[in-house]
Amino acid sequence: MSADLVIRRAAAEDAELLTDMVHASGAYQGQYAPIIVGYRVTAEDVARHEVFLAEDGEGRLLGFYSLWPDVPELDLLFVADDAQGRGIGRLLVEHMLDRARQAGLSGVRVVSHPPAEGFYRSLGAERAGTVPPKPPRVTWERPELWFRTG
Repeated sequence: MSADLVIRRAAAEDAELLTDMVHASGAYQGQYAPIIVGYRVTAEDVARHEVFLAEDGEGRLLGFYSLWPDVPELDLLFVADDAQGRGIGRLLVEHMLDRARQAGLSGVRVVSHPPAEGFYRSLGAERAGTVPPKPPRVTWERPELWFRTG
């Protein structure tokens, strides 16, 4: 991973790039595609939630997350397909957990994309249960995980 990686608060003008990253994700192809059909990260989402992005020294978007402290839940975490395996997801989760601690949260819930469960668990998330399908968009069970921040 490059030393010039920057994690910064997302701005309203980043919303379209974040949406594009969601739609470009190889993790949401095939059977998982329906969950992101029509999905948008809006300027209002960026203003209302803790949305942070990672970019390289040239300002290229490498990944982002959206934390909802009032729930508390990690709503979104994406890393560009061609940037995966470089530790960016780990850095984003660590950053998110630091933000959660600063907000006084005892933990953060994650309703995980099934193939991402191992990633979250490798970073310390514990299995808390299973979220049932919500047809027509979500026709599969999703792991419910919990990060403790203490």
